[in-house]
Amino acid sequence: MSEIEIRNLSKKFEIKGQSVIALQNINLNIEKGDIFGIIGMSGAGKSTLVRSINYLEKPTEGQILIDGIDLAELSDKDLRKKRSKIGMIFQNFNLLEQKSVIDNICFPLEISGVKKKQARIKARELLKVVKLEEKEKAYPSQLSGGQKQRVAIARALATDPEILLCDEATSALDPQTTEAILKLLGEINESLGITIVIITHQMSVVTEICKKVAIIDNGRLVEEGSVEDVFETPKSDAAKELITGNVIRHKPLEELNTEKQIRIVFTENSAYEPVISNIVLEFNVPVNILKADTRNVNGKAVGEMILGLPSDKDIQEKIIAYLKDKNLGVTEVFENV
Repeated sequence: MSEIEIRNLSKKFEIKGQSVIALQNINLNIEKGDIFGIIGMSGAGKSTLVRSINYLEKPTEGQILIDGIDLAELSDKDLRKKRSKIGMIFQNFNLLEQKSVIDNICFPLEISGVKKKQARIKARELLKVVKLEEKEKAYPSQLSGGQKQRVAIARALATDPEILLCDEATSALDPQTTEAILKLLGEINESLGITIVIITHQMSVVTEICKKVAIIDNGRLVEEGSVEDVFETPKSDAAKELITGNVIRHKPLEELNTEKQIRIVFTENSAYEPVISNIVLEFNVPVNILKADTRNVNGKAVGEMILGLPSDKDIQEKIIAYLKDKNLGVTEVFENV
């Protein structure tokens, strides 16, 4: 197991004579054996960040330390050795189309000097881990997306990594396959103790498997904490957008017929009573339910609603106070100004 420490990390690219800041002053600590989520919208800088962790992208400023060792201080030989303990899986699988499943898994082993016979023994063990023993002789073109990702996971595990980086590893998969892959990653984390870092733009992936999460927006770290805390009471605009989605936010106001939107979260600590009906009776005003859903957050069912409140600000404050008094997580999502 490995600990990852990111200190004051910044990354700039020179594009057509102009400096583009991809990351700015990122500080993160990922504990050994954790499943850590890094989430952001497209272009936020999260893929640059994950490629910096294994030094495929060298930081412009700052440090990446793994188990206290600064990667910048390693020789090329030692850096390659360190990278061999950092597995990586991608959105597009990156399998070699001309090689069979077992040969794809053997490939990193053979590169590192393992004899073919031993490599195949190891590959067959990993095929059992990812539950694809019967596909040993198949080629990538004969596999489904989920099967391809399982092969990619097995290949990433071939060198016995202590860290597994997943860069949008489920984005190309359907929801059912995504759930199966996340379950597999959870089993690998639990059985092998591998530190897993998941890069994604999907909050559902983070709530399903991650213990802690960092929100990246325009190259900056804008929020971090436990998944439960960030999901229940997001503080940054980026976190609110990722959690609620942009459908409600971007609807015309005349369609919504509301001045203010709030998000409420029902947890096991919340009062079990019909709060919406009670609000209508208590304050004698209409409340629009704009969205309602139930999500799995670390194995717990958590309910959420987005409500449209009436225009009277005094009534808005009283409703919010009432909801908080009932132990509901309340976050302001949008206000017409």
